[in-house]
Amino acid sequence: MLNKFFKNIHNKYSRFFKFIFFLRYLLAIFFISISLFLVIPIFFNYEKKEDLIKNYFIENFNFEIVEYEKIKYKVFPFPRLELKKVETKFLNANTNLYISNLEVYPKILSIYNFNHFAVSKIILNDNVANLEISNFLLFLEQLLSQNKKMSLNDLNLKIVNNDKLVLRLENVFFSNFGHRKNSIKGKLFKKKFKAELGNNLKSIKFKLINAGISTDINFNKKNKAGIFKSKILNTNLKFNFKHDNEKLKIYNSYFRSKNLSFNHESLITFVPFLDVNTSLELQELNVKLLKKINFIKFLGFKEDIKKINIKNTITYKPKNYSKSDIEDLNLQVDLAYGRINYKKKFLFAKNFFECEGNFNTLEEYPLLYFNCSAFINNKKKFFKKFSINFKNNEDILNLKVKGNLNILSRKINLDKIKLNEKDSSKEDLKYFKKSFENILFDKSFLEIFNLKKIKNFILEII
Repeated sequence: MLNKFFKNIHNKYSRFFKFIFFLRYLLAIFFISISLFLVIPIFFNYEKKEDLIKNYFIENFNFEIVEYEKIKYKVFPFPRLELKKVETKFLNANTNLYISNLEVYPKILSIYNFNHFAVSKIILNDNVANLEISNFLLFLEQLLSQNKKMSLNDLNLKIVNNDKLVLRLENVFFSNFGHRKNSIKGKLFKKKFKAELGNNLKSIKFKLINAGISTDINFNKKNKAGIFKSKILNTNLKFNFKHDNEKLKIYNSYFRSKNLSFNHESLITFVPFLDVNTSLELQELNVKLLKKINFIKFLGFKEDIKKINIKNTITYKPKNYSKSDIEDLNLQVDLAYGRINYKKKFLFAKNFFECEGNFNTLEEYPLLYFNCSAFINNKKKFFKKFSINFKNNEDILNLKVKGNLNILSRKINLDKIKLNEKDSSKEDLKYFKKSFENILFDKSFLEIFNLKKIKNFILEII
């Protein structure tokens, strides 16, 4: 009975079964053909195609393959060419990138005809680059404006200025395709960060994870300009900028925090050396911030300091409700070849003060030279600032002082003191020197401006 059942099925569906069994051979032939098609390129000599591959990268990715150790074709998991220990040069940014493993995914038909060689995507693994700060924007623009599919895995980037480290980015990932398209991740200052790029690279949103730091940048490529906004904990910074290959201009800038607020404009030139020209208008300043400045540590960077040129103009006009003792300040500070020149004018309790001098940071024991004058026409109000009762308000004080300070050894040398056009004697100069060093200059340079110490100094000498 059962045999009869199978016999009937065989008679009715014999053609169908024959077709199924025939497909086995077609599938086997197809599988063998595809396998051979994918495997045969293993035996090609890609060294002979080197020039074609290099030209393709120059024309399509705008970077040159300078040299590599070897090139190999791999089938699994996807057909690709692998170039080991590759040195490339980003042509726009004039920057070399060293790649441990460059994966090139060619369009499979093109691998049989290198005259029409084409690539679907490339992946750069384990990359290292040293980038001059003047080329950073060009490097970033070339990387982010790639039309072809490109991915960087584990990029370690050092941004330098004349071979001196400025910034280090580690373990950076970037891809311009896939589900992580236009996303950048990595480490900055040993902390993880992430950035999201807007369409056509018109914006960048940056966040330093678990650090309370976020940044939003909007670009206008046509004008090479943009707007920068940043929030660091409870501090806000915003400015407009405009840049070219050599300069960065910052304007319409404001900085707001609990202890410091200011507006400023800057022009930063990167080549042939770093030059900064800044105009800064202080609005609020907590003088306790100045006490945190470490001049000794600053002087330890002599080699870096002599390569920087800075011209600063700082003004300060406190608001009516401000508790500041300084009523009007104009300070000019210029740094060139390690030498600081300064000129300061300010009002204190309606009395005029002026000071100028210089300071050579490159000397082993640098001296701060000063030539200062004070015109005190309201002695009662002046001494009241120090809680000193001074009844006589008739005489005007016209004081001039010239000398220098040794910041490291906390010593002062007084060349001249003139009060109302009368020169002080040598004995007076020695007395003032001793009192100054014992009372005002017993700790650090910034302690000289401590009002309590100034009061004690005044009570000692009057």
